[in-house]
Amino acid sequence: MKTTTSKDGTVLAYDVHGSGPPLIYITGASCFRSFMPIVQDVKGFAREFTVYNYDRRGRGDSGDTLPWTVEREVEDIEAMIDAAGGEACLFGHSSGAVLALEAALRLGGKVRKVVLYDAAYVHDETAKARYMILGQAVLKLLEEGKNAEAMKSFLKGIGMPKAFVFLLPLVPGWRTMKALAPTLAYDLALTRELPPVERAAGVAVPMQVMVGQKSPSGLRDVANQLARAIPNAKFAELAGQDHMVSVKALLPRLVEFLK
Repeated sequence: MKTTTSKDGTVLAYDVHGSGPPLIYITGASCFRSFMPIVQDVKGFAREFTVYNYDRRGRGDSGDTLPWTVEREVEDIEAMIDAAGGEACLFGHSSGAVLALEAALRLGGKVRKVVLYDAAYVHDETAKARYMILGQAVLKLLEEGKNAEAMKSFLKGIGMPKAFVFLLPLVPGWRTMKALAPTLAYDLALTRELPPVERAAGVAVPMQVMVGQKSPSGLRDVANQLARAIPNAKFAELAGQDHMVSVKALLPRLVEFLK
């Protein structure tokens, strides 16, 4: 484990794997750097890239200086880019894709290229209203200290299969997932709005917008909105893939675009 320090003094824990161009992996809600699906992704990415796999603030071995803001999370990404040598590509998944887009808008030349997968904005006003209800329920559970219930409620609410959620307590890393449940408040704040298409029109960084063919229809709609808004963005729908994308399907696309 390595550490670096963000602008507000938050210590960020990260690992480095592989060789090649530097790639910062920005994970989504409920994930942390030693979570098995993340470890498997990093193992695959490391065949072609030097992968910087970090715990977002409030997760795993990283600190959590309050109050949280999206600006602080972007500063965390900047700290990771600096740790990688001052310039890097970004891969963001789900709410991590929201942060990757924000980093592209705010960090200028430090960001070489960006890949967004299943950026998890709400896609229309109806979905926004439903998501607001889910968010209120999750926040209430967190206020009551019911971390496990909050995590399960969130995952079911975003469409995770009920059987998967039921079996979560048997999954290695469940204890860590419960501990980072308060960070669901951060992900809810990141993803409760419609895609920022007007701001996205100002992106100057080369960007590829990707979505799974089997991902929820709302995420496919979001991907199309962003691809239309971002100047010269490349768009790809990955055949046979859903929100939990296979690294085998993803890696060739990353290589083609980023290298």
